[in-house]
Amino acid sequence: AQREEARHKLEALRQARLEDFMDGFSVISMKLKEMYQMITLGGDAELELVDTLDPFSEGINFSVRPPKKSWKQITNLSGGEKTLASLSLVFALHHYKPTPLYFMDEIDAALDFRNVSIIANYIKERTKNAQFIVISLRNHMFELADLLVGIYKTEDVSKSVSINPGSFELKRPPAPALVDKDHNDQSNQLGNAKRPFAALEAPPLAANAVHVGKEN
Repeated sequence: AQREEARHKLEALRQARLEDFMDGFSVISMKLKEMYQMITLGGDAELELVDTLDPFSEGINFSVRPPKKSWKQITNLSGGEKTLASLSLVFALHHYKPTPLYFMDEIDAALDFRNVSIIANYIKERTKNAQFIVISLRNHMFELADLLVGIYKTEDVSKSVSINPGSFELKRPPAPALVDKDHNDQSNQLGNAKRPFAALEAPPLAANAVHVGKEN
């Protein structure tokens, strides 16, 4: 009797494990597809169970279709394509069960500047419930950081310096007002004697720049 009771408990635990796994697998698969399409601007990704009856025995196949290419296993992708596929899975897992801290070592080394910007902006805007420590040499990545930590070496001693990028933000002057040339021509033809706005009489910024150049 005790053996039968233990067997029923074991079967109940296995069934609960299977149901929880399949629920998470469904959510992660859908989010992975969404993330990969967003990162690659048109690709597709899919997770498939090798054995649908016993998903814990054989594992999972990870297949992706880069834009304008055919379906491939992740092992047959190039370095940049593997990076995008792996990050899509990481972000999908983060959506399902967020992790408070991520440490990423040069994840952008094999990416072009466009994909680096996409990844950096996603980390900046969509993952505010986690902290990312990213080692990077790409300016499109580290320019969006909340804190920069530089490591350098002098006289065989490693040193570090911390920089807050926000303290170096420059306030640009407002753009000059645009003049509707067609509207002014039409007003002159109709004999409109109204004096134009004073702001329109000021020379444009480009003219000032040219004038300074001539004086030099």
